[in-house]
Amino acid sequence: MINYFLKLEPDPNTANRNLKLSGSHRKVRAVEDRQPYPNHPERYDSFQLLHRYSLTGRCYWEVKWGGWVEIGVTHKEVRKTGNNTESHLGRNCHSWSLKCSNGGYSVWHDNRETTIPLPPSSDTVAVYVDCPAGILSFYRVSSGSVIHLHTFNTSFTEPLFPGFRFCSLDSSVTLCEL
Repeated sequence: MINYFLKLEPDPNTANRNLKLSGSHRKVRAVEDRQPYPNHPERYDSFQLLHRYSLTGRCYWEVKWGGWVEIGVTHKEVRKTGNNTESHLGRNCHSWSLKCSNGGYSVWHDNRETTIPLPPSSDTVAVYVDCPAGILSFYRVSSGSVIHLHTFNTSFTEPLFPGFRFCSLDSSVTLCEL
């Protein structure tokens, strides 16, 4: 899987104004102070943002998380305005997510949650997507080993974009380099 590593580039035009991008946009944190981002039609009203480019073929990336976040993929046409749950990752039929918090992991799709019975003993997760095969897998990364958490088998009918949702202030994601 590591052979398919993709260096993610968050799209600042989609970032909610309460998300602060730093470190060449490699780190994103939910903050109380609104950021001075210009108006943009792709900007989320909820605490979310997307990757700049759609996924093709097979892709793998790792994310270090803190607080309470959701990491996933979505079709870009999911509604971004209105702070309702329909726009949240995993809460509609066009997106899939892994919720990470100190309380544990769960996956979401089409507003259905599945709890994963593994403790969050690591603050790093990996995502593997095989677009043509319709495979989306989430892993916990710990001490150099990769532990499978969940796989969605589906059919991706539109371009997919990696996305992040921040469920509490001071939650963060850092995009890992390999």
